[in-house]
Formats: sequence, structure tokens, C-alpha cells
Amino acid sequence: MTQTNLPRMHNVGIVVESLDSAISFFEDIGLRLEGRATIDEEWTGRVTGLGQQQVEIAMMATSDGHNRLELSKFLKPETISDHRKVPVNSLGYLRVMFTVENLDELVVKLTQKGAELVGDVVNYENIYRLCYIRGVEGLLVGLAEELG
Repeated sequence: MTQTNLPRMHNVGIVVESLDSAISFFEDIGLRLEGRATIDEEWTGRVTGLGQQQVEIAMMATSDGHNRLELSKFLKPETISDHRKVPVNSLGYLRVMFTVENLDELVVKLTQKGAELVGDVVNYENIYRLCYIRGVEGLLVGLAEELG
């Protein structure tokens, strides 16, 4: 039996302190900026449950156009917690992973710009080379290079 109305993911949201730095970081990985805006309309606070809010967002898209990251900098209300440095076994949403073409080259590029390799680059069953990096603002990002 074929299901025709399968849900598709629209985006993953990441709250940041510096929208410019985050945009630059994800552009280095290969995403492109689709748009940027400040939103302070009444309906947004109703959706998030925060009440009156003002947020600057940037929508980043993968090169195939199928996946997006929504980067958000909250101007009002202020952010209230920070879990950017938690280890990878923490509960909740933690990281986003991208398939990349040249893992070693990208890791060098990102570490030269301040990112940190979390552990090692590993080979998973000769299917992928994988690693985690902590990028701008301590954001945890997975990188996967398909082999063969």
C-alpha cells in the first residue's frame, strides 16, 4: 500500500547569538542563504508560546534545495538557557549532520576558522567517513562523506 501524503521536514531551527557568524559558518559547509528578515508580528509569539517577541531569522538551504536550517537570533525576549557545550549523549535535539564531498578539506577549512574537531574522523564500514565538529557558537555539526 502506497501512502501519498507523507510529511516532509520543512526546516530545523537553531538559536544563535550572532546571525552573521552562523550564516558564514553554514555557508562554509555549503548551504546558501535563502533569505533574512526580522519578524515581530503578533502571531509569532502565539506560535512559540513566548508572547510578544521579536526575532531575526535567516533561512539557509542545502544545495539540493530539499532541506533548510532556520537560524534565529532572539531580540525579545532574551534567550534563557545555553546548552551549546553539552556532550553528544545529552537528551533532546542535539546536532544536524550534512553529507559533504571532501571531509578532510572541509574539516581543515572549518578548523582554520575556529571550529573544533570533537573526536576523530572515523570510517563506518567503508560506507561513510564521519566526524563531529563544534562550530561557531559551539554548535555541534556532524559531517559525513560517502565512500565508493
